[in-house]
Amino acid sequence: MSGKGKAAPAKPKASAKPAAKTTTKAVVNDPLHPSAPKNFRIGNDIQPKRDLSRFVRWPRYVRLQRQKKVLYERLKVPPAINQFSKPLDKAEAAPLLKLLESYKPETKKEKTARLEKAAQSKNAGQSTTGAAPAVLKFGLNHVTTLIEEKKAKLVVIANDVDPVELVLWLPALCRKMGIPYAIVNNKGVLGQLVHQKKAAVVALTTVRAKDQAAFDKVIETANAKFASNVDARRKWGGGLMGLKTQKRLEKRERMLQAELAKRANL
Repeated sequence: MSGKGKAAPAKPKASAKPAAKTTTKAVVNDPLHPSAPKNFRIGNDIQPKRDLSRFVRWPRYVRLQRQKKVLYERLKVPPAINQFSKPLDKAEAAPLLKLLESYKPETKKEKTARLEKAAQSKNAGQSTTGAAPAVLKFGLNHVTTLIEEKKAKLVVIANDVDPVELVLWLPALCRKMGIPYAIVNNKGVLGQLVHQKKAAVVALTTVRAKDQAAFDKVIETANAKFASNVDARRKWGGGLMGLKTQKRLEKRERMLQAELAKRANL
């Protein structure tokens, strides 16, 4: 035997770590319910709901209404017109409308029934006064005559009469004649009180004894808000700029104040 020793047995090789399995799920299209991405181009899928007001071409009458409103906010409004922008609020107008509701004019059927009853009483030999009930008076010319003759005890004017020149002079006439007046929020409400679609002005000429306390409270509220409130009658309105202009003016004012403070410290 030769001097060479026996060869050492070969060590077993270390087994390599198993590679991480990558699980990739194959996308399987359901033949019954195939997926189709939505297409929001013209003539395809309906677009999701969102505010499209900035993208809508509004009708001409809508654009004119909005331009008119903005223009009225920008312009300076004289006191005579500005007083119509501050009518009685809902809480203040509720007692007034409740009082006027009880003085609605009678309808044709009610008037016919009243006259027939009076005629029957007269034929039966009974005494009848034949006086018409106390009701609201309406109509611009009629109410104006009642104010000039000082027969009106309360005048109620609508603030949304168009053009406003139709009723613009009524508050001044009422103050001159010493007749209390009030401005309410809707000519449609006044129209319902006198069986009309709209009414620019209504007047009350007679007050029942049972309504005198409620009438006095209404007069007190109306005088405090309109006839006796000199500051409100002399206050100009309008002159409201847009939001961007307001922010720009505020920024300019801050810069001026900072400049003045800087000069004062020098």
